[in-house]
Amino acid sequence: MATLEQCRSALDKLAENLVSANGDLRSAAALDRSVSCWITDLDTTFAGRLADSRIENVTTEPGPPAERAQIRLAMTGDDLVALVDGELHFARAWGSGRIKLEAGLRDLLRLRKLL
Repeated sequence: MATLEQCRSALDKLAENLVSANGDLRSAAALDRSVSCWITDLDTTFAGRLADSRIENVTTEPGPPAERAQIRLAMTGDDLVALVDGELHFARAWGSGRIKLEAGLRDLLRLRKLL
């Protein structure tokens, strides 16, 4: 089982990947939305803001998200680490229910380029 520190490192790596993205990927990440990622097996939520292809102001709170973010993810810590390391294909994991993603339709259409 991934630790809280490994999950935080995976999110930091994801943030770095977004900043260094080019072309269509960069434009897809150029949203201004609140985001949350609930790590179900650790019962911890990372919450922050996706702005200008960066994930900013990330906080950690116990339990599921206290507030409803515009983009909401839920997964295990192991799945987060595997996803960021390229070992887990997002679409397959989402289709099988291993990863849950909730967002508005317009955001989902833009995010599909990233994921």
